[in-house]
Amino acid sequence: MNFRTFLTVLLFLLAQLADARVLRVSKQGPFRLLSQAVRAARAGDTISIAAGVYSEPNVLIQKPLFLLGEKGAVLDGQGKHEILTIAKTRVTVQGLTFRRSGRSNMDDYAGIKVHDAHGSRFINNTFDETFFGIHLSNTDSAYIAGNRLKATAANEYELGNGIHLWKCRWARIENNHITGHRDGIYFEFVTNSQITRNQSRQNMRYGLHFMFCDDNTYESNVFSKNGAGVAVMYTKGVRMLNNLFEENWGAAAYGLLLKDIRDSEVRGNRFLNNTSGIYMEGTSRTLFENNLFRGNGWAIQLQASCDGNTLRRNNFAGNTFDIATNGHVVLNTVNGNYWDKYQGYDLNRDGVGDVPYYPVSLFASLSEQIPSAMLLWRSFLVFMLERAEKVMPAIIPVDLRDNQPQLQPHDLHQRSR
Repeated sequence: MNFRTFLTVLLFLLAQLADARVLRVSKQGPFRLLSQAVRAARAGDTISIAAGVYSEPNVLIQKPLFLLGEKGAVLDGQGKHEILTIAKTRVTVQGLTFRRSGRSNMDDYAGIKVHDAHGSRFINNTFDETFFGIHLSNTDSAYIAGNRLKATAANEYELGNGIHLWKCRWARIENNHITGHRDGIYFEFVTNSQITRNQSRQNMRYGLHFMFCDDNTYESNVFSKNGAGVAVMYTKGVRMLNNLFEENWGAAAYGLLLKDIRDSEVRGNRFLNNTSGIYMEGTSRTLFENNLFRGNGWAIQLQASCDGNTLRRNNFAGNTFDIATNGHVVLNTVNGNYWDKYQGYDLNRDGVGDVPYYPVSLFASLSEQIPSAMLLWRSFLVFMLERAEKVMPAIIPVDLRDNQPQLQPHDLHQRSR
């Protein structure tokens, strides 16, 4: 672009900005409802919404606008309606409270619903008892940051997802707090997007749910006390970095479920006090590095359908079982990890154990195949069987071993990038 063209474009943009207006919605007027201001607004205008509760049926926006809420500005769906719908345009919504949307599993009512749009921004809003909080479909380059979303219900069918994206690209989801929803964050057919520094807690099903979502990154998030932490399914090219998976407990709970994924990275994460830190099924060519597994029932449940994965430089401490598997053929590499259960020696004092460590115990193998065997855990019979298996291995997969077990934990303070 030459200077004359650049100057022409700049002058055009300044002219557009100069033509923009600010329209005010308040109980005193000039506009008493948001829908009135939207109809009167021109493309590029700002609508400022004063403190107060505004109740009206769904407001539809089909022109580029800025919606700015003053402190105490509330849009109330009265438990009947979707609150705000944005279609085929770019809109910024900031500082508003969305309260009590309707509930419908047929129509997926939301506090904000966006479809066929590009570049919308949703910043520092509050969503209180909305069915879905923010629902995007077929939308590119959305920015969702600093929002607080909270819902309560006794049953899963009464809840939607906090932040829901379907068939979207280039989204950025940052610094949001989500609690009480079905899934905190839900991605389906979403590509080239980032989920960063969010807190997803006490959601009924998943803290984060990925399906058919290639080439995404989620980093430095907290997934705590959900029905299950995170599920990543039918996906490739996912980078999972520096997240906390904490206290996801239950009969079928885990910190991270990996099902039919490939060519991905799980690095720098902390798995603390989960029923299962990671449950892997159909996972291929994925790197697990610099992760901490502490206080879990199972640190990793590695199914026989997994192949080509590498586990290195991880720390395992205080887990009931380090690794469990349901097969004998080992097609994965485990090397250079720290295991607090390792009882080998280091004669040359190089920090590496001189004998391999077998992270799959006899009882872990038995309980993986016969879950009811857990009733015998910590019994004298199991103690004797474990000792016999160490002397003459017959059940545990002998090829699943760490040939370079570390005598000291790795320093994991350097976060992964």
